[in-house]
Amino acid sequence: IPSCLTRFRASANSYLSQYEPVALIVVPVFALFLARIFHSLVRALSEKGLKSAALELFMAAAKRLPGVQKYIDGEKKKVVNQLQSSQKSTRRDWRTELPGLGLGMEVIDKLKDEKQKDNAWQGRCSGTVYIAGNENEGHFALINEACSLFAHTNPLHLDVFPSVVRFEAEVVTMTAALLGGKEEASGGQVCGNMTSGGTESILLAVKTSRDYMRARKGINSPEMIIPVSAHSAYDKAGQYFNIKVWRVPVDQNFRADVKQIRAYINKNTILIVGSAPGFPHGIIDPIEELGALASTYGICLHVDLCLGGFVLPFARRLGYPVPPCDFSISGVTSVSVDVHKYGLAPKGTSVVLYRNHEIRKHQFVAVTEWTGGLYVSPTIAGSRPGSLIAGAWAAMMALGLEGYMENTRQVMEASKKIERGIRDIPELAIIGRPDMTIVAFASDILDIFEVNDLMSSKGWHLNALQRPNSIHICVTLQHVSVIEEFLGDLKSSVQIVKENPGPRQEGMAPIYGAAGKMPDRALVNDLLVDFMDGSC
Repeated sequence: IPSCLTRFRASANSYLSQYEPVALIVVPVFALFLARIFHSLVRALSEKGLKSAALELFMAAAKRLPGVQKYIDGEKKKVVNQLQSSQKSTRRDWRTELPGLGLGMEVIDKLKDEKQKDNAWQGRCSGTVYIAGNENEGHFALINEACSLFAHTNPLHLDVFPSVVRFEAEVVTMTAALLGGKEEASGGQVCGNMTSGGTESILLAVKTSRDYMRARKGINSPEMIIPVSAHSAYDKAGQYFNIKVWRVPVDQNFRADVKQIRAYINKNTILIVGSAPGFPHGIIDPIEELGALASTYGICLHVDLCLGGFVLPFARRLGYPVPPCDFSISGVTSVSVDVHKYGLAPKGTSVVLYRNHEIRKHQFVAVTEWTGGLYVSPTIAGSRPGSLIAGAWAAMMALGLEGYMENTRQVMEASKKIERGIRDIPELAIIGRPDMTIVAFASDILDIFEVNDLMSSKGWHLNALQRPNSIHICVTLQHVSVIEEFLGDLKSSVQIVKENPGPRQEGMAPIYGAAGKMPDRALVNDLLVDFMDGSC
């Protein structure tokens, strides 16, 4: 062996002696540099496609031209200023320092004065407030009192506040029972925790899936596949937890396309996602098919039931055609459901559920080397408000099965009335076939965002959507008594836009219209970040 190495060394030295020493150093380095560029190019093409990658390259080059970046920055500032125009005048009086002399109980009067400046929301908002009536009576008063009783509590201190620990456990188990947790197909181990909202529930489910699949399959470059209709919380999770997110098109009915999702599955896939229903159009994805897909490939499936968790189980009992979308499907590994929506709990209450404890263990964070002692935490927050947990428990116990059944009957009937009313407006078209309480609509005849602006001027707060351009209303108990008023204002707004089409300079229509047409999505991203930076 030594003689072979000697001969190889001599041969290599003889061959390389014809080249300059500098070339022997520079050429390999340059080759590595080219290989890195080629690798980045191939990756960009695979992730974004030829058109998007070429556009991104073109825009990056254009911004380097003299004056171009300065012009873009100027135009961005104009748009951001327009977005923030209604806020700047109100921010001038905001306090920047503590008062020298405390207000004492007079601060309550100050709170009431500030509250009077909020916009009128009763019956006027898409989603937002799900409880019927006003804040001083009925269910509102009940959860307000429940929260005030436990305002000082924190479930982090298990030994001090066993009451809220029990409340959380019971909210979780009662919610699980609604979503297949009692059925044999679930395995009988469904468990979970309360969180601050649907986004945290989704974040935890994604983080848990990542760590579970790393332990199970050794995946260190995780990827997840979601429909374009899935909530933006998954993108946030991808950024937070360094997970590649593949957004795939929906089918012609605006449901998750199982074939498209299957095409993206590879050795690094940890998670696929379905919604019941999706936030944009209120349509339930084919969860049974997604469950079969997840089982076949041995990957996780999360079902977003944040909107549907406290409606669909009761709608099914009322006779509405609701497909299975919970732990009764074998492939489902986690579920998120908001109690603060149709569960009518105080804001800041959601539940994340897992099929079994083995999966949920990967949600927890344990620290053994901290000088402050041994530490373990179940959710993203350490300290959590026991008041909200108590409020959620009180809401569920106060309403009971019959209360939720009646509420579901009312919101489902209201949704169908609104859907029928919109179908009767010839200039508008319903998107897909709504399965629950969200009704999305668009128009091929007029600018739907101009309609939205006119509805805003009449006091309605609807949600603007894109791809396709549309708006939706998420129907709550607040809307049951204002259906005819809503439809009347919508018909009037449509007629005004039809008779006096834009473009208009005021409102959000120009901004949404421009954003939808911008090929450089990085620029749209910058606009959103600049807007948020100046708003909070």
